[in-house]
Amino acid sequence: MPFSMSHIGRITFFIAVTTLSVTAGATDMVVIVSAKSPVSVLRVEQVAAIFLGQTARFPDGSEAVPLDQRVGSPLRDTFYSRVTGKTPALLKAYWSKMVFTGRGQPPGEAIDDAAVRHQVADNPELIGYINRSALNDSVRAVLVVP
Repeated sequence: MPFSMSHIGRITFFIAVTTLSVTAGATDMVVIVSAKSPVSVLRVEQVAAIFLGQTARFPDGSEAVPLDQRVGSPLRDTFYSRVTGKTPALLKAYWSKMVFTGRGQPPGEAIDDAAVRHQVADNPELIGYINRSALNDSVRAVLVVP
């Protein structure tokens, strides 16, 4: 049975809607700082430098301490893929080298969005990332992860 144009149109529409839904859901991640922090916006490169231990300062000169989601978290894997271009394996190798050479330590970890948000809210030096749906007034989004 050959496909009619209406079938092809419906299939194309379904693929487009599915792609948009997946893309919209996948971008609902934000980088956060405490609402008490003077930092209001960061670029992807600045966030990458902080989370890779290449800088320990926000652009205004204040101390920046990154806080990761737990190892194996899909949010963590997506964050590093989008912000640094590193897979979990590459990230592990990166930090092994940094620790071995004495040039840095990986960020501390929290178990989930609520724990990251709570710790970041209480400490203006911390920076973390959470699902956008977990935002509240105690923290400020400084980057929507592309």
